[in-house]
Formats: sequence, C-alpha cells, structure tokens
Amino acid sequence: MRIERITDLERPELGDFRSLTDVALRRVSEPAGGLYIAESTKVIGRALAAGHRPRSVLVIEQWLPDVERLLEGHDDVPVFVGSTALLKELTGFDMHRGALASMHRPALLPVEEILAGARRVVVLEDIVDHTNVGAIFRSVAGLGADAVLITPRCADPLYRRSVRVSMGTVLQVPWTRLPEWPEGADVLRDAGFHVAALALDDTAVELDAFAASVPDKVALLLGSEGDGLSSAAMRHSDTIVTIPMMHGVDSLNVAAASAVALYTIRVR
Repeated sequence: MRIERITDLERPELGDFRSLTDVALRRVSEPAGGLYIAESTKVIGRALAAGHRPRSVLVIEQWLPDVERLLEGHDDVPVFVGSTALLKELTGFDMHRGALASMHRPALLPVEEILAGARRVVVLEDIVDHTNVGAIFRSVAGLGADAVLITPRCADPLYRRSVRVSMGTVLQVPWTRLPEWPEGADVLRDAGFHVAALALDDTAVELDAFAASVPDKVALLLGSEGDGLSSAAMRHSDTIVTIPMMHGVDSLNVAAASAVALYTIRVR
C-alpha cells in the first residue's frame, strides 16, 4: 500500500469519500462507478475476506497500524491519512470507526446460482430504508438463511449505512437483484421454493401454524416500510403468513419481523 498524508481536500483521488452523507448523490454515483464504501476496519476486513478489491482507503492517523495489517499484500492501494477534523470536512461526518475503504463492487451473480443448494431465502420488495436492509442481512446471517434476493426498486445493500448496520454481513450473505418483479416469484417456484408472503391479510396463516409444517424450501417475502407487500406480490405467493400481535399493535418493523420469522422457520 502507498501511504499518503493529505492536507489538500481538493485532490481528485479523494472524490470517492466526498460528501458521504448525501444519500441521493451516493445512491447514483457509487453503483454507476462500480464502487461501494466499507466503514470500519472490521467491515473492511470482511470485504477483503470476501475477495473484494479496494481502490483506496481513508484513515485517521491513529488507526493507520490496523489498516496496515489489513492491507498486507495490497501494495498498489493508496491509503490517505489525515486528522479527524480534516476527514470530517471531507466526508461530512465524524469517522468514529477510524477508516473507510472505497471498494470495487463484485459482479452480481445470476438468480439461479444464488438459489442453488439454498433452503431458506429472503426476498426484499422495494424496501427503501438502508438501515432496514442492513438489519435484515444481519438477521439472515445470524439465523442461518442462505441468500437474499432484492427487487429492482429495493435500496442498495452495499450503500454505506446498509453495510455498517449489517456489521459487514452483506459482504458474506449471497445476494443478487431480481431482473423483474413480481414475475421473479415464478423463478423461485420453479426452483422448488414455497413462496411465503409476510403480511397482514384476512386469509393469512399464523406464523406458528406455518412453522409447524414448514416446507423444505421457503422463500420469505418482506415488503416495503409503511405499505408492506404489494398486492401483486401477494397474488404470486403460495401462502400469506402473519405474526400474531398483542396490545393493539398491528405489526413489527420489517427488520424485526424478518428476525422473528427467520428464527421460527429456521432449518432445525
């Protein structure tokens, strides 16, 4: 790696790290540029372990020894080092986790390859909150599901906040984007999956009852915040499943609901 101490924020090589709090800007610029941002040495380490290639790294001076250990063998990667105040001015936030890496995005795998050998998969329909996306990936990893599929309009799992909230598990869990939806549900069914929509509906089966005779291969559909699953997604489902609630509460946050449902239908 090449260590470069910075004093001039106008250097073009720092463009990957500029104004990272501008969600609209990053949503367009990072995928278009084939990049994503990994935040913290733990997440950078997981990205490297997954075989992802760093383009450059930004680090606060006192965190440099940790980054040096991570980047052994990456001799061509520039590491930009600066003060806390200077890097806050560049990125737009306090870098409490010490380091950021601009990583090359891996190519998305075909849906069929993601599904091969899987028994529990999660489908995210149009979820817009990056925090929810990251939290769902963490539940998927921690509770033993095999993969995640996201619809064309779903938020980017490799957006900085998604990666951070997931504790880097978006870099471990196999995932890809469905080319079309809800027609993509037919691909799941053709692969032998029982498509279970998690939703509020008069015809829904309670989660415990569904889990009592759970199919061998289940694709769990989770809908967007507020509106939930679309009517088209529910029509393409084999079963509608609901989590019974108490005290007048009708539903859980989508990330919390994913954890409850995945634990209940886990492969035992």
